[in-house]
Amino acid sequence: MRFTTTRLPLRAGPAALIVLALAGCGRDAANKGKDAPATPALTVSTARPSTAELPLRLGANGNVAAWQEAVIGSESNGLRLTEVRVNVGDVVKKGEVLAVFSADTVNADVAQARAALQEAQANAEEAAANARRGEALRSSGAMSEQQVAQYLTAANTATARVAAARATLTQQQLRLKYTTVVAPDSGVISARNATVGAVVGAGTELFRLIRQGRLEWRAEVTAADIDRIKPGTRAVVKAANGSEVTGKVRMIAPTVDAQTRTALVYVDLPPAMSSTAPLKAGMFAGGEFEMGASNALTVPQQAIAVRDGFNYVFRLNADSRVSQQKITTGRRLGERIEVLGGLAPDAQIVVSGAGFLNDGDLVRNVQRGAQAPAGQPAPAAPTPGAAPANMPANAQAGTSSATAR
Repeated sequence: MRFTTTRLPLRAGPAALIVLALAGCGRDAANKGKDAPATPALTVSTARPSTAELPLRLGANGNVAAWQEAVIGSESNGLRLTEVRVNVGDVVKKGEVLAVFSADTVNADVAQARAALQEAQANAEEAAANARRGEALRSSGAMSEQQVAQYLTAANTATARVAAARATLTQQQLRLKYTTVVAPDSGVISARNATVGAVVGAGTELFRLIRQGRLEWRAEVTAADIDRIKPGTRAVVKAANGSEVTGKVRMIAPTVDAQTRTALVYVDLPPAMSSTAPLKAGMFAGGEFEMGASNALTVPQQAIAVRDGFNYVFRLNADSRVSQQKITTGRRLGERIEVLGGLAPDAQIVVSGAGFLNDGDLVRNVQRGAQAPAGQPAPAAPTPGAAPANMPANAQAGTSSATAR
């Protein structure tokens, strides 16, 4: 028996046609992707670093204190305070009455001392007259030498008692003067301990006065920087409300603190006679000493990208790709930042769009000031399942027909 083999034509199903069509399209897209040029990630503008004159400043912190604070105390002992005429923050003039003590007791003591002086003067006059008579009778022999000497001694003693009585009267008059407390200098009352009705002892503090309203900034400067500051150097102190006050260095402390290794620099500030003054004694303030100016290499602030706590710029290479460079920044003037290291003066760096770049990105460079946008995102990826835009028309039709089946 003979068996005959018959070859039947293969019929491709719809699923097989779809697979073949997609495979062909994928090969065409891959081949075309290899031949097509790369698409720039961004359209950017570039510039070169420029040299600018930047001010040299030395920052410091410190306390604001009174230039001199006078302590006004009581010079009377055991007197009652009857009147207090000033309070904290009041501006006073030299010689102005601040408080008044009761003077009744002191007036009585003054009167007694005055009477004692008059009595001493009368006794002194009588003793002087006796001494004169004794001198007249000495030559006649009517009076012995001993009696004459006694009269002379009594006259001298009476004169001394007059001087003592006069001193006692002066002391009581001073006590009367001290019942009125006056300002020793012009300034601002910074503290008040006086209370009406209190009986205070001699030396008790009643007020504190900022002399002439003058304040000073006691800046703490390290030992390495202390030689850069000289008397007369201008300083700008920043108050808590953001305002700035200009002062001048008066003196530098002759010693350095052994614990902190810093020295105090005393900066004279304008008088603060008003309660609205930005700086007040006891404040902690920061400031800067102006040390002149120097030339520096600067770049626009927009060209610096901060990443992981470091500063970077992107240098544009000849192949239109960028290289990320780490730089060290320094002073700032407006919208420009000083570059201390890490960048060549002739480097061409990206200005606009630097914050969106990565190392090695391909970019399109345009001149600054052109109408092109500062940053242009890369073209969007095709939607999954959609046909690539560069697929031939017949392939697209075949795919559609195969899918329809």
